[in-house]
Amino acid sequence: MLKVAVLVSGGGTNLQAVLDAIDAGRITNAGVCGVISNNKNAYALKRAEDHGIPAQCISPKDYETREEFNEKFLEAVDALTPDLIVLAGFLVVIPAKMIERYRNRIINIHPSLIPSFCGTGFYGLKVHEAALARGVKVTGATVHFVDEGTDTGPIILQKAVEVEADDTPEKLQRRVMEQAEWKILPQAIDLIANNRITVEGNQVKISR
Repeated sequence: MLKVAVLVSGGGTNLQAVLDAIDAGRITNAGVCGVISNNKNAYALKRAEDHGIPAQCISPKDYETREEFNEKFLEAVDALTPDLIVLAGFLVVIPAKMIERYRNRIINIHPSLIPSFCGTGFYGLKVHEAALARGVKVTGATVHFVDEGTDTGPIILQKAVEVEADDTPEKLQRRVMEQAEWKILPQAIDLIANNRITVEGNQVKISR
């Protein structure tokens, strides 16, 4: 059974998609062992508690230095003894020490087709604003492993979503969530839980 720790900053819609997929049997051989947020007001914490999952807030605001926060944050993650860490809208830079310790065991969901509209500064609505400003006809979402760069780790899954003529950033964001993010994040977790993923360099191989 794959133990999954989920890190969140906001509403937790991707967390909910994962929990629903586990309940529905679309994710097998995996369970969420804990949820950590950097925001004490994150609705994701309530989603976790409602599901009987241990949830806690560890915020950089509560520590005098980033180094102290990083240390306490890593301690909290280690205490969960996760096999996989899922960043589900987590807006905190992951400490390098944690990336090294959990190499190819941290995944992130990003609301674009990487390498488009990704990297430093591209998060939340900003991604969809940029896509609309560029006039792309197709956008989507990407699940990737986390490395030391920003959105540069090996790509696991991608799903395209068409841009519509009357889209606003908010409308596009919602459709990317519904049609892509909430589908491929659970799918990626299921693949990992069932040993169907191998990483070779910057390439992800999926076995049948």
